[in-house]
Amino acid sequence: MSASPPAPAPPHSATGERGAFVRALVLMTIASLLFGLLNIFIRYASRTLHTFEVAFFRNLFGLLFALPLLMRAGMQLLRTNRLPLYFLRCVIGLLSMLGSFWAIAHLPLAQAVALSYSTPLFVTIGAVFFLGEMVRIRRWSAVIVGFIGVLIVVRPGAETFSLAAVVAVAAAALSASVSISIKFLSRTDSPDTIVLYTLLIWTPLSLLPALGVWQWPDALTWLWLVLAGGVGTLGHMLWTRALRLADVSAMTSVSFIQLPFVAVLGWFLFDEALDRYTALGSGVIFLANVYIARREMQLSRRTVTSTEIASEPPPR
Repeated sequence: MSASPPAPAPPHSATGERGAFVRALVLMTIASLLFGLLNIFIRYASRTLHTFEVAFFRNLFGLLFALPLLMRAGMQLLRTNRLPLYFLRCVIGLLSMLGSFWAIAHLPLAQAVALSYSTPLFVTIGAVFFLGEMVRIRRWSAVIVGFIGVLIVVRPGAETFSLAAVVAVAAAALSASVSISIKFLSRTDSPDTIVLYTLLIWTPLSLLPALGVWQWPDALTWLWLVLAGGVGTLGHMLWTRALRLADVSAMTSVSFIQLPFVAVLGWFLFDEALDRYTALGSGVIFLANVYIARREMQLSRRTVTSTEIASEPPPR
């Protein structure tokens, strides 16, 4: 008796994966542009307020903008079994926020943003220690090249070298752990739950350092603070959804679109020219991130293929 022809294969999940990746791409692009605007509003607000206070108001107004999520979904949105991880994530995330806000206030915007893009390099390192991921020589080489780009931007020993540049890199390293923690949290919690818990914890935490430098904002600064809270929360929501749909390394590379956007706004609004070292170093960081993302996607496809093959029933 001849073997019956194989049944038509169901629609392959690759189509759904491509659709999810495209959605993640769009979400991350919009989020990156919103974060670019957030940098502008932070710079304006920091002209009259300490960055610690700017961070508090960004979180406070961000929480107010996020509360409709809770009103719409109800208290079940706050159900989670991962409160300890939220608190750890928020403490690290707040330190990263304070550092990045301070760097934005004391560095040219393009340089501050360029250094923030060393985060994917730290994500790759963190994936080895926290996610148990195997990173081989090619990705390690890309990480090394990326850090060479960081050194080109920072230029230790040069007259332009500053503490703010070191703080920006440290903030990027802390931000990497936040990205990894979101990947953990998104396995069980919705993006809206992650955003709400983050702001609920960040707001009182960020009040503590703000009290030491407190002064009331003037009318125009209130506007920048409200706008920072709004675009920051919306960007955070879209960013969290993008990370849930696609790989961390791929999405953080997509977010590099923020740099030229901020560079143009910095030139137009603050008369800040993009110096050649920042441009060159940013290009090196970008290429390293693109390679890391490409390798992540290749390895992810191989894992999916191997899993599908392993799950096939034995021949009868």
